[in-house]
Formats: sequence, C-alpha cells, structure tokens
Amino acid sequence: MKVLVIGGGAREHALCRSLSLDPDVTALHCAPGNAGIAEVAELHPVDQLDGDAVARLATELGAGLVVVGPEAPLVAGVADAVRAAGIPVFGPSAEAAQLEGSKAFAKDVMAGAGVPTARSYVCTTPEEIDEALDAFGAPYVVKDDGLAAGKGVVVTDDLAQARAHALACDRVVIEEYLDGPEVSLFAITDGVTVLPLQPAQDFKRALDGDEGPNTGGMGAYSPLPWADPKLVEEVLATVLQPTVDELRRRGTPFSGLLYAGLAITGRGVRVIEFNARFGDPETQVVLARLRTPLARVLLNAANGTLDSEPPLNWRDDAAVTVVVASHNYPETPRTGDPIEGLADIAEQDAPHAYVLHAGTRRDGDAVVSAGGRVLSVTATGTDLSQARERAYAAVGRIRLDGSQHRTDIARKASEA
Repeated sequence: MKVLVIGGGAREHALCRSLSLDPDVTALHCAPGNAGIAEVAELHPVDQLDGDAVARLATELGAGLVVVGPEAPLVAGVADAVRAAGIPVFGPSAEAAQLEGSKAFAKDVMAGAGVPTARSYVCTTPEEIDEALDAFGAPYVVKDDGLAAGKGVVVTDDLAQARAHALACDRVVIEEYLDGPEVSLFAITDGVTVLPLQPAQDFKRALDGDEGPNTGGMGAYSPLPWADPKLVEEVLATVLQPTVDELRRRGTPFSGLLYAGLAITGRGVRVIEFNARFGDPETQVVLARLRTPLARVLLNAANGTLDSEPPLNWRDDAAVTVVVASHNYPETPRTGDPIEGLADIAEQDAPHAYVLHAGTRRDGDAVVSAGGRVLSVTATGTDLSQARERAYAAVGRIRLDGSQHRTDIARKASEA
C-alpha cells in the first residue's frame, strides 16, 4: 500500500514513523512534511488547505490511502476532495469536522446525543458575554468558537482577561468550569464502529506546575496509572459511540479520528471538547505503545470496514513525550536557530528514545527551528519513571539556543 500523509508537525512524524514500520506500507509520502519526516517518507510541496491540489498529488502518487493530520485541512474539506477522487482517506468530511471547527456545533451534537458536558452559553454580543460570565462566575472558561490552533481557550479568575478574550472572538462559547484531571481519549471510527485507543494526558500550560499561558501542548504520557481501569469502556458507552451515532443520524457521518478531551470530575466524566483528528502531543505517546500495524486499521476506517478489525494490541510499556519549544513560544517564536544533538540521541538513546520533529526545516546540512514547538522527544520504558528518565536524558542532549521545555511532564503520575 502507498500512503500519503498530509501535514508537517510532530503528530504527522509520529504517524509516518508508525506507518514506516508497517510491513504493508510499500511507499510512504508526506506533504509538506519536515526535516525529520524526510528520513522516513518522501516529501512533496503542497498547499495542505487546497483539497484539489492534495487530491491531484494523491492521484499522481497512486496512493491507496491518504491520512489527513491537522484540523485546518479537514475543516477546509480536503478529505472530501480526496474522497471525490475515489481514493480512501482517513479523516472526516468538512461537515463532520465542524465537531472541532465549531464549539457551538459540538455542544449541539452533544445535547442531541445525551453526552455529559459543561453547561454553556454561545455569545455574539457584549451583553450576552457579560450575562454568561456573571452566570458562571470564576474561574471563567472562554472558548473561541472556531479553530485557534489549541490556543483559543482562556481559563482565568480575572474577569477583565476573560471579557477581553471573549470580545476578541466573533462568536464565543462561555461555559462552567470543570474540576478534576483531564484525559485525552482517541477513537478510530468508520462512522458506525468505534475503536478506542489508550488514554493519555497532556500538559497545556507553558511552564512547570501548570503555570504560564496555554500552548498547543508541552508534553504527554500514557498509560494513566491513576485512572479507573473501566474508563475507556465507560467513555466508549457514554461519549464516543453516542456521538458517532448522533452524527450519522443527522446525515453527517464521522469517519476518521474522534478525539474526546475529558474532565474526570466529582460528578463523573464530562466532555471538555471534541477534536476531529489525532492530538499533538498525545499521538506521540499513544502510537509509541501501539503494537498493531497502523495502516490496515486506518484503511478499514476509511473503507467502512472497521467491524472486521480485531481488538488492538498494546505494549505494556509506558511512554513519555517532552516538547522542546523555541524562544518566546507561545507568543512570537524565534525561528532559524540551528538544532544540534539529534545524532547523539540516535546513537546513544535509540531504540528507547527518539525525536519526532514538529517545527523544523533543513538549511543546507543543518536542521533549524521553523516553528514554536520544535521537537517532541519521546521515550518508552517498563514504567513511567523509566520512560521519563529516558526522555529527559535525551532532551539533555539537544542544543537549541533559547529553547524551553517543562521539567515536570508525567512527574506526579510516575510517583503515584
């Protein structure tokens, strides 16, 4: 099978790495990719928001499967264009991707499906914003209704900050604060059958101790030793399957990766948000633990034959990912800085630790930073403690001027 992956971040590198290890994959392509993905896949320049261009590329390559990584191309209808060209594609239609593209749409679907979530108001005027903020009180949870690359949510006790963020959005969802630890649970679905993956936890704040601004994610780990062993089973029954069933009932079947961001509250599991694609950096740790070859599962989802897929096979190992970010991330990150130490990790830490590239590009013989989140250093071990130790040992070999990373990824869970 020839596979084309769309995107160029660490999530796509993780997908390409897994697909490159799959004996069913005879040729692997990625567009546009990055410096790290180039080591396992052939790269192609493409406007990833241009569905016709992606479909043309897939046709030229003779791709038997296209995997759309990021959310923006999905919301832009790239998967629809590839499907129209007769090529199997892993990723929802533009209409179904509104589950991530519009938080108001997601709330409406959840209401129809009876899925437990936070009470909320959708606001478009200053008066509605003030009423909603007053109704819920602090801590204020304010979400831009549209796509915001993981940075459209503000959670704060500061009323002025909450109001300013709300006023800066065209349409905003203001909701009650959900207490309790957060969990990310992915599920592969063909629109009928739902196949949950293993849960992970990510770290959104920029600084240790969950301080600082929200980011796209500074690290993740899996499994969750503190979670109820029946969590996946419960979320499949109360969240994932009802949502997939509701979207099919509405005539907008969801085929691809359904990502449930959950809060484990004192009143039970509540959905914080849905995403329509693999999450970053959670994908890095979840795929590190997946033993089942990936290509066939994704193809079965794309072809509507997921019911023929046997249960997924998982390694007992734990996995930890630490994100190395550029100077000044998540504000205006500095780019173009050379990255050194990658070869040292490949020589000294493999196969237990490896680097997945996010914002990188090649400049002559050098690899340089090209984005805010630059690298995802991922490691496995017999438990979280060993995986964490290996991940941070590898992080210590990286030399990138002005770079930053959190030092507490998975620390509490490893001590549990």
